[in-house]
Amino acid sequence: MALDELKAALPDYAKDLKLNLGSVIGNSDLPGQQLWGTVLACAMATRSPVVLRELEPEAKANLKPEAYEAAKGAAAIMAMNNVYYRTLHLLSDKEYGSMRAGLRMNIIGNPGVDKVDFELWSFAVSAINGCGQCLDSHEGVLRKAGVDREVIQTAVKIAATVQAVAAVLDAEAQLPR
Repeated sequence: MALDELKAALPDYAKDLKLNLGSVIGNSDLPGQQLWGTVLACAMATRSPVVLRELEPEAKANLKPEAYEAAKGAAAIMAMNNVYYRTLHLLSDKEYGSMRAGLRMNIIGNPGVDKVDFELWSFAVSAINGCGQCLDSHEGVLRKAGVDREVIQTAVKIAATVQAVAAVLDAEAQLPR
Protein backbone atom coordinates (compact mmCIF):
# COMPACT_ATOMS: atom_id res chain seq x y z
CA MET A 1 0.00 0.00 0.00
CA ALA A 2 1.32 3.43 -0.98
CA LEU A 3 0.29 4.95 2.33
CA ASP A 4 2.46 2.46 4.19
CA GLU A 5 5.38 3.23 1.87
CA LEU A 6 5.11 6.95 2.59
CA LYS A 7 4.86 6.37 6.33
CA ALA A 8 7.89 4.06 6.24
CA ALA A 9 9.90 6.66 4.33
CA LEU A 10 9.36 9.34 6.97
CA PRO A 11 12.20 9.80 9.48
CA ASP A 12 11.65 9.28 13.19
CA TYR A 13 11.47 13.01 13.89
CA ALA A 14 8.33 13.13 11.71
CA LYS A 15 6.45 10.48 13.71
CA ASP A 16 3.48 12.81 14.08
CA LEU A 17 3.21 12.99 10.30
CA LYS A 18 3.19 9.19 10.09
CA LEU A 19 0.33 9.06 12.55
CA ASN A 20 -1.55 11.89 10.86
CA LEU A 21 -1.14 10.34 7.42
CA GLY A 22 -2.70 7.14 8.73
CA SER A 23 -5.60 8.96 10.34
CA VAL A 24 -6.48 11.61 7.74
CA ILE A 25 -6.28 9.21 4.79
CA GLY A 26 -6.33 5.69 6.21
CA ASN A 27 -9.18 6.31 8.65
CA SER A 28 -11.07 9.07 6.87
CA ASP A 29 -14.84 9.38 7.10
CA LEU A 30 -15.03 11.05 3.68
CA PRO A 31 -16.73 9.10 0.90
CA GLY A 32 -14.17 7.43 -1.38
CA GLN A 33 -14.42 9.90 -4.27
CA GLN A 34 -14.07 12.93 -2.01
CA LEU A 35 -11.17 11.35 -0.14
CA TRP A 36 -9.11 10.13 -3.08
CA GLY A 37 -9.86 13.18 -5.20
CA THR A 38 -8.62 15.37 -2.35
CA VAL A 39 -5.54 13.18 -1.90
CA LEU A 40 -4.69 13.26 -5.61
CA ALA A 41 -5.27 17.00 -6.03
CA CYS A 42 -3.17 17.69 -2.93
CA ALA A 43 -0.39 15.34 -4.03
CA MET A 44 -0.21 17.19 -7.34
CA ALA A 45 -0.24 20.56 -5.56
CA THR A 46 2.77 19.61 -3.44
CA ARG A 47 4.84 19.13 -6.61
CA SER A 48 6.65 16.32 -4.78
CA PRO A 49 7.70 13.49 -7.09
CA VAL A 50 7.86 10.95 -4.25
CA VAL A 51 4.45 11.85 -2.79
CA LEU A 52 2.82 11.87 -6.20
CA ARG A 53 4.50 8.59 -7.18
CA GLU A 54 3.21 6.88 -4.02
CA LEU A 55 -0.30 8.33 -3.82
CA GLU A 56 -1.34 8.61 -7.47
CA PRO A 57 -1.71 4.86 -8.18
CA GLU A 58 -3.94 4.34 -5.17
CA ALA A 59 -6.00 7.41 -6.02
CA LYS A 60 -6.38 6.18 -9.61
CA ALA A 61 -7.47 2.76 -8.36
CA ASN A 62 -10.10 4.34 -6.09
CA LEU A 63 -11.50 6.91 -8.52
CA LYS A 64 -13.62 6.58 -11.62
CA PRO A 65 -11.80 7.96 -14.68
CA GLU A 66 -13.85 11.16 -14.74
CA ALA A 67 -13.13 11.82 -11.04
CA TYR A 68 -9.43 11.08 -11.56
CA GLU A 69 -9.30 13.65 -14.37
CA ALA A 70 -11.38 16.18 -12.43
CA ALA A 71 -9.10 15.96 -9.37
CA LYS A 72 -6.10 16.62 -11.60
CA GLY A 73 -8.08 19.42 -13.20
CA ALA A 74 -8.73 20.98 -9.78
CA ALA A 75 -4.99 20.97 -9.06
CA ALA A 76 -4.28 22.48 -12.48
CA ILE A 77 -6.82 25.28 -12.38
CA MET A 78 -5.99 26.16 -8.78
CA ALA A 79 -2.28 26.33 -9.64
CA MET A 80 -3.24 29.24 -11.89
CA ASN A 81 -6.09 30.77 -9.89
CA ASN A 82 -4.27 30.69 -6.57
CA VAL A 83 -1.42 32.75 -7.99
CA TYR A 84 -3.75 35.17 -9.75
CA TYR A 85 -6.21 35.75 -6.91
CA ARG A 86 -3.57 35.71 -4.17
CA THR A 87 -1.78 38.46 -6.10
CA LEU A 88 -4.97 40.53 -6.38
CA HIS A 89 -5.47 40.16 -2.64
CA LEU A 90 -1.89 41.17 -1.83
CA LEU A 91 -1.67 44.19 -4.12
CA SER A 92 -2.26 47.55 -2.45
CA ASP A 93 -3.97 48.84 -5.59
CA LYS A 94 -7.41 47.21 -5.29
CA GLU A 95 -8.36 48.42 -8.79
CA TYR A 96 -6.86 45.19 -10.17
CA GLY A 97 -9.63 43.28 -8.44
CA SER A 98 -12.25 45.05 -10.55
CA MET A 99 -10.51 44.17 -13.81
CA ARG A 100 -11.67 41.24 -15.92
CA ALA A 101 -9.35 38.27 -15.35
CA GLY A 102 -9.56 37.06 -18.94
CA LEU A 103 -8.33 33.60 -17.92
CA ARG A 104 -10.13 30.45 -18.97
CA MET A 105 -11.67 28.58 -16.05
CA ASN A 106 -14.28 26.42 -17.80
CA ILE A 107 -13.56 23.36 -15.68
CA ILE A 108 -14.94 25.11 -12.60
CA GLY A 109 -18.37 25.37 -14.23
CA ASN A 110 -18.28 21.89 -15.74
CA PRO A 111 -15.82 19.65 -13.88
CA GLY A 112 -17.35 16.34 -14.98
CA VAL A 113 -18.06 15.28 -11.38
CA ASP A 114 -20.30 16.43 -8.56
CA LYS A 115 -19.72 20.16 -8.04
CA VAL A 116 -19.27 19.70 -4.28
CA ASP A 117 -16.43 17.22 -4.80
CA PHE A 118 -14.65 19.54 -7.23
CA GLU A 119 -15.08 22.50 -4.86
CA LEU A 120 -13.67 20.45 -1.99
CA TRP A 121 -10.61 19.49 -4.06
CA SER A 122 -10.14 23.10 -5.17
CA PHE A 123 -10.43 24.23 -1.56
CA ALA A 124 -7.77 21.76 -0.40
CA VAL A 125 -5.36 22.78 -3.17
CA SER A 126 -5.96 26.44 -2.29
CA ALA A 127 -4.94 25.65 1.29
CA ILE A 128 -1.63 24.23 0.06
CA ASN A 129 -1.08 27.17 -2.27
CA GLY A 130 -2.02 29.71 0.41
CA CYS A 131 -4.70 31.70 -1.40
CA GLY A 132 -7.06 33.22 1.15
CA GLN A 133 -9.39 34.64 -1.48
CA CYS A 134 -9.81 31.21 -3.11
CA LEU A 135 -10.21 29.53 0.28
CA ASP A 136 -13.02 31.92 1.19
CA SER A 137 -14.69 31.51 -2.18
CA HIS A 138 -14.63 27.69 -2.21
CA GLU A 139 -15.57 27.43 1.46
CA GLY A 140 -18.55 29.68 0.81
CA VAL A 141 -19.72 27.52 -2.10
CA LEU A 142 -19.30 24.38 -0.01
CA ARG A 143 -21.18 25.79 2.98
CA LYS A 144 -23.97 27.10 0.71
CA ALA A 145 -24.26 23.55 -0.70
CA GLY A 146 -24.79 22.24 2.84
CA VAL A 147 -21.33 20.76 3.42
CA ASP A 148 -20.53 20.51 7.12
CA ARG A 149 -17.55 22.33 8.58
CA GLU A 150 -16.13 18.97 9.68
CA VAL A 151 -15.91 17.81 6.05
CA ILE A 152 -14.19 21.05 5.05
CA GLN A 153 -11.83 20.73 8.00
CA THR A 154 -11.03 17.16 6.93
CA ALA A 155 -9.96 18.44 3.51
CA VAL A 156 -7.66 20.97 5.20
CA LYS A 157 -6.17 18.26 7.39
CA ILE A 158 -5.47 16.11 4.33
CA ALA A 159 -3.89 19.08 2.56
CA ALA A 160 -1.76 20.01 5.58
CA THR A 161 -0.57 16.47 6.15
CA VAL A 162 0.20 15.66 2.51
CA GLN A 163 2.06 18.98 2.18
CA ALA A 164 4.08 18.34 5.34
CA VAL A 165 4.99 14.81 4.22
CA ALA A 166 6.10 16.19 0.86
CA ALA A 167 8.21 18.89 2.51
CA VAL A 168 9.97 16.42 4.81
CA LEU A 169 10.61 13.77 2.17
CA ASP A 170 11.81 16.26 -0.42
CA ALA A 171 14.11 17.93 2.12
CA GLU A 172 15.46 14.60 3.33
CA ALA A 173 16.29 13.65 -0.26
CA GLN A 174 18.53 16.73 -0.46
CA LEU A 175 20.45 16.15 2.78
CA PRO A 176 23.95 14.70 2.55
CA ARG A 177 24.20 11.09 3.65
